[in-house]
Amino acid sequence: MINRQYSQALLKKCISRFGRILVLTGARQTGKTTLVRRLFPDYTYISVEDPVLRSTFSNLTAQQWKTIYPKAILDEVQKEPQLIESIKSTYDQWDEPRYILLGSSQLLLMEKVRESLAGRCTIVEIFPLTLPELKTNGWDDPVVLSFFQQEVQQQLEGDYLPSFLLDRNYMSKLSAYNHYLKFGGYPAVSGSDSTPDEKTEWLMNYVRTYLERDVRDLASFRDLEPFVKLQQYLALNTSSLTNASSIGKQLGITIKTVQRYIKYFEMSYQAIVLPSWSRNANKRLIKSSKVHYMDLGVIHAVLNKRGGLTGNEYESAIVSEIYKQAKSIDLPVQFSFLRTHDGREVDLLLEYQDFYYAFEIKMAERVSRTDAKHLFHLEEILDKPVKKAFLLSNDPETKYFDEKTIAIHAAHFLG
Repeated sequence: MINRQYSQALLKKCISRFGRILVLTGARQTGKTTLVRRLFPDYTYISVEDPVLRSTFSNLTAQQWKTIYPKAILDEVQKEPQLIESIKSTYDQWDEPRYILLGSSQLLLMEKVRESLAGRCTIVEIFPLTLPELKTNGWDDPVVLSFFQQEVQQQLEGDYLPSFLLDRNYMSKLSAYNHYLKFGGYPAVSGSDSTPDEKTEWLMNYVRTYLERDVRDLASFRDLEPFVKLQQYLALNTSSLTNASSIGKQLGITIKTVQRYIKYFEMSYQAIVLPSWSRNANKRLIKSSKVHYMDLGVIHAVLNKRGGLTGNEYESAIVSEIYKQAKSIDLPVQFSFLRTHDGREVDLLLEYQDFYYAFEIKMAERVSRTDAKHLFHLEEILDKPVKKAFLLSNDPETKYFDEKTIAIHAAHFLG
């Protein structure tokens, strides 16, 4: 088993006055059920996927829920939305009952939650494993904050080491990093008890299950072929700008269909849609976005590919890792990328209320000041100062280009 960074936060949320109903959502197979069943052993586990028992649970009154199941975990609750009404009624009538609702479909679950449980629940999104989590060897092995997480929480003490090779956790960080770049971050493929072929087979089956179950939950498709074509297109072009008109022409589908399908990928936690930064917040909504696949192992399964990374795949892997780590510590930031008319690009911006962090990502094993050129003088474009800018790569040497622009190995920084 692997420990999760969410563990302590979930325990704290659950005992708070706002944690009587916890809603955990995220992609299928990210470990939601395993996590809450371990953290809350005194809660009764109820699988809503069981069609025989589903109607029985739906017919329970609020009084019966309070008496029979005062504490319960309801898995795949979006399969029977009526249960959410029952939980709401129980919540409103008594102070003691506590419930944890799990679901893998953000669209179906969140729609019902917004309708019925607004102001009554705490929502937690669970993502595939991060590099600090991949380093753990069991539930009792603590998840140590990465340098990135320490940096953005202002907890980092001193400067970064002059070389990744001097990191005392070099081997564990590198091992987790190499695994992540080959198989991604799903818990099922993280262990050493399966072969590379078995991990690849699991990922292939995951993609098939996603199409057969999650996508059909999101929309009643009569024909999956257009969606499969877009899935493959996005995998081939991960981290590229999306142009719905151009994609539609290539795939033979309408612009609105492309836009709707991309939204499905985002809502089912398969992709991160990164908006283009603009000083005008309204323009961010209409400018071309970048779509990053959430998991590199899934990309390779979609493409039936083994070995070797493209620069775009590497960029998506690092952007996704930063995104997951930020989400796991509830970082209050907005995510975007920068592209100007004169060709200046920054792969990722983390926007706080008063400043930014900027990131450029290169797969190269050696980088220089030239590779960081787009990170300099960003204040001339942005509306707030840049606190620090990082060039992340596979170069083990740490380089300080100025007082706030740093080149550092991605595994050293994120592991």
